[in-house]
Amino acid sequence: MRERRASLFPQTSATVKVFAAPGSWIESDALRQCDQVAALDGMLHVAGMPDLHPGKGAPIGAAMSSTVLYPHLVGSDIGCGIAVFPFALKRAVPEKLAGKFPDLDVPVDPDDEVWSYVDDDIPGGFTESLGTVGRGNHFVELAKVGQVLDAAHAARLGLAAGDLVLIVHSGSRGFGERILRTHTEVHGAGPAVDPAAYLAAHDDAVRWGALNRRLLATRVALALGATPSPPVVDECHNSAEVVALDTFDGKVYLHRKGAAPGDGRDVLVAGTRGTPSYLVHGHAGAAAGFSVAHGAGRKMSRADALKRGKAKHTVEELRRTPVGSYVVCGDRQLLFEEAPTAYKRIEQVIADLSSHGLATPVLSTVPLVTYKTAETTPRRRR
Repeated sequence: MRERRASLFPQTSATVKVFAAPGSWIESDALRQCDQVAALDGMLHVAGMPDLHPGKGAPIGAAMSSTVLYPHLVGSDIGCGIAVFPFALKRAVPEKLAGKFPDLDVPVDPDDEVWSYVDDDIPGGFTESLGTVGRGNHFVELAKVGQVLDAAHAARLGLAAGDLVLIVHSGSRGFGERILRTHTEVHGAGPAVDPAAYLAAHDDAVRWGALNRRLLATRVALALGATPSPPVVDECHNSAEVVALDTFDGKVYLHRKGAAPGDGRDVLVAGTRGTPSYLVHGHAGAAAGFSVAHGAGRKMSRADALKRGKAKHTVEELRRTPVGSYVVCGDRQLLFEEAPTAYKRIEQVIADLSSHGLATPVLSTVPLVTYKTAETTPRRRR
């Protein structure tokens, strides 16, 4: 664990802790952003997760505690999270299932049968983009349970080795962006003038993101011939909340950007599209912002991943991964930007969470089919 006062801003009283081994990949730009955040008025503590990497205006993979509420520390995709749904199919042939995924770039119709499985109360009345996955690192993935590392905990979740699950990583789409833009157009990166009003809109976006993940899972289940089911895990990793700290007498806002609640929660820590993911049980304390990592974390910028990927991989290599899974993605640039080599080793991230006492691994999942965006041309059969 790396602990220090914010080195670039010695006048601040905030502390910065990064929960990563000395050999783990942490960019200097990400550490610099942690220091910049620590220098903000009212900041108390910045906890960096082992997937820490630079973001737009704030580090991704961080939990940041402050007496002041800063909307830009949560970002635009409020409520983005990862849910895990049990998924039962008689046969799971990845190549055949890849062609059956619905177009998750097209919003769900108000009369679609998915609404018979999902509560139709739409938080905030925001009806745009419902049932769509989005771009960037968002995905919907059919996977199977690989290693079971804590059999008793896995059994409590109703999961065993070989079981199928659907993993959905998506957020509030344009809803959260609208909330942040309403603030930044007037106040920029400054604090929320009316924290209660921001948190009310924020909470709507968090609920919207959870609804959207349910809609996505239901759409895929119906398309693939499975029975829709509620998630066994669903935690968002872009959020803000009021917390109580034993070491501070007063209201504290905990901002999470790319960090999932780790205070007794089960969290799916996403790997890459060509590596396993891990479901963990979090038990992180105040020093870690009661948080755990949300994924492998980027090792390359999108521009670098695109440039290096084109020199190293073909499109077909990225559509059929080293673990034998298929990636449904009609956007070639996105394929290279999201290549497994653009991310850190998920095994190291999980090892860091374990060694620092933040989480206990429960099981791994191995991808079978990952949907990123709709195919533009029919898939060639080998």
